[in-house]
Amino acid sequence: MTDLIVKQAKILTGTVRAPSSKSLTHRAIIAASISEGYSRIENALFCDDTMATLEACQMLGARILKNEHDVLEISGLSKPLTASDVINCRDSASTMRFIAPICSLADGISVLTGGESLRRRPMEPLLSALMQLGVLCYSTKGDGYPPLIIFGGGIAGGESFIPGDVSSQFISGLLFASPLGKKDVDIILSSPLESKPYVEMTMDILRKHRIKFEVQSNFSKIHIPGNQTYSPFDHVVEGDFSSSAFLLAAAAITDSKVKILGLQSNSVQGDRIIVKILKEMGVQIKERKDFIVVQGAIDGLRPIDVDLRDNPDLVPVLAIVSCFAAGKSVIRGVKRLTFKESNREATVFEELTKMGAKINASKEIIEIEGVRTLRGGELDSHGDHRIAMMCIVAALRAAGKTTIRGVEYINKSYPNFVKDLASLGAEVNERKLNR
Repeated sequence: MTDLIVKQAKILTGTVRAPSSKSLTHRAIIAASISEGYSRIENALFCDDTMATLEACQMLGARILKNEHDVLEISGLSKPLTASDVINCRDSASTMRFIAPICSLADGISVLTGGESLRRRPMEPLLSALMQLGVLCYSTKGDGYPPLIIFGGGIAGGESFIPGDVSSQFISGLLFASPLGKKDVDIILSSPLESKPYVEMTMDILRKHRIKFEVQSNFSKIHIPGNQTYSPFDHVVEGDFSSSAFLLAAAAITDSKVKILGLQSNSVQGDRIIVKILKEMGVQIKERKDFIVVQGAIDGLRPIDVDLRDNPDLVPVLAIVSCFAAGKSVIRGVKRLTFKESNREATVFEELTKMGAKINASKEIIEIEGVRTLRGGELDSHGDHRIAMMCIVAALRAAGKTTIRGVEYINKSYPNFVKDLASLGAEVNERKLNR
């Protein structure tokens, strides 16, 4: 267990490079691993979650090497092998939800498990969708939660109904495996799709690997022809807007000038909308082709009313910034936060309230009344990387010093976050404990 002690920051300044996109790294590794041939991935993110995906793909037969330039060289197999051991997805829901459908393409039986946090995350909609396509699969406890057992033999094809408002990762997992099915697959959404940008990101990767599919204009149905072959592709992973949003927030609330390299203005990432939202709040941001310069708001931060059902990972970030806006902010579309690494609706409320924030939270909406300052104290990450980063950024504007427990969980997505903040002038000190 690692604590982090953070002192109130006067100003941050400097240049940092954005971490590589976690979402794109997951997807590039998987697509390359089931391609016939040799692919390369430059600028991949190496964190707990992406390493879980890399190791799972190796267990299914892909040959993956990291060369001296940290470039991944991948020789894929269009027909995965049966893993010789249990596939440990660590605490990565993306890994489990993407890999489980691919396991159905192997001949044998696969068992997937993970850490305590992952074993609390729902998988029943994915299991049901696979069963509709002829795949025999179970939750070991029969409750729809990991561990999972997937029987191989291939995807028979047909129609599969799945909700669009629980996790877009279920749809992405089906999209990866269905082109290698025996017959065509129709994915039919039984409720409107939320987090659509993440499904579009998966589709962008599929197109690069020459996979064909058809999408109805309202995303109610996706048709995927079977018996396709993934072609190899060389990826260059761009910077991550979801993780970099915490750097943007840190600069915004401390009236600091920070340059972030590697964030592309034409990014496929849905969370690039953080730039637009912060501008609406009065934050000064200059965008260039592959970097962003952010500075605090000249006339103070303005409150927002924003729907984040397509961008749930931005809720903790915008909750922090809203604490310092002049008025009441409303964040809508938060019901799916319950299914994250922690119940983020509850943990955002709990930790920011400890610091003196004025927050009301319901099933659908978080309301935040801006305050002049927060107070330091003892905070908890709740085993959630984004809650840990939220607490760290909030502490930069809190009176006195703040201690955050469990900051090691940021290794799940942004291992260099504390180091990057320190390089910008933040006073942060780690304290390792045996608890």
